[in-house]
Amino acid sequence: MGPLDAFYHAVNFIAPAAALALLLVLGGRWIRPKGQSMLTWRAQIAINFVVGCAVLVAGLVLLGRDGKMLTYAALVLACASCQWVLVRGWRA
Repeated sequence: MGPLDAFYHAVNFIAPAAALALLLVLGGRWIRPKGQSMLTWRAQIAINFVVGCAVLVAGLVLLGRDGKMLTYAALVLACASCQWVLVRGWRA
């Protein structure tokens, strides 16, 4: 595998975390009133992205393979929980 192929594999590995982080933050801005978050939307995306990448790496290490549905379910659960904490969802 060449360096360009390795780059494509890495980008495709983290793409679900990036897409979910972006959709959670932008979708949450439609649902919740503005001004209730203590962080900017860029910071929320970055934090959700890091959490998502950590879950994907943990799934790869624990399950031995990328793309398992259990990993994607854990990704959604972890990112949604993280976003709930970031927007202080318990105060709603």
